[in-house]
Amino acid sequence: KKKRTEAGAPGNPEYAIGSVDESGHVTLNPDAEGIVDDAYINEEKQRQMETMRRRRALYTPIRPPIDPTDRIVIVVDDGIATGSTMLAALHAIRQKKPKKLIVAIGVAPQESIQRLEKVADEVTCLQTPGWFMAVGQFFEEFPQVEDEEVVEILRGNA
Repeated sequence: KKKRTEAGAPGNPEYAIGSVDESGHVTLNPDAEGIVDDAYINEEKQRQMETMRRRRALYTPIRPPIDPTDRIVIVVDDGIATGSTMLAALHAIRQKKPKKLIVAIGVAPQESIQRLEKVADEVTCLQTPGWFMAVGQFFEEFPQVEDEEVVEILRGNA
């Protein structure tokens, strides 16, 4: 799986203005237009790509990526808000020519689901509430996953 990271808005890092995949392809949230300029996007892109390089160097020796070519690929997320990160992941995987590209999500707003349906072969979402502020509002606990936890999971120790 290609790692990708979100770029947050200035002063509000939780609001995803877009995301970037390991190839450098940027997917901007349509609502981000006018919030940031090209210089900010390029600076954030470089910062996020450095994070991905660091994580790839940390994760790959433990468990190398699986080639998605000619496979059915299911990309899973607990929830999405804008959909930018998922769109970047789908773009990265689509470049590898999977047989079928499926998205499975716990919760998302309907407009984000509609954006994903244009890119994925199939989208399944358990809940599409009418009032959506953030993914975390739908979970009792919603902690960040730290690199150390990912390493333990990849090693099979979690």
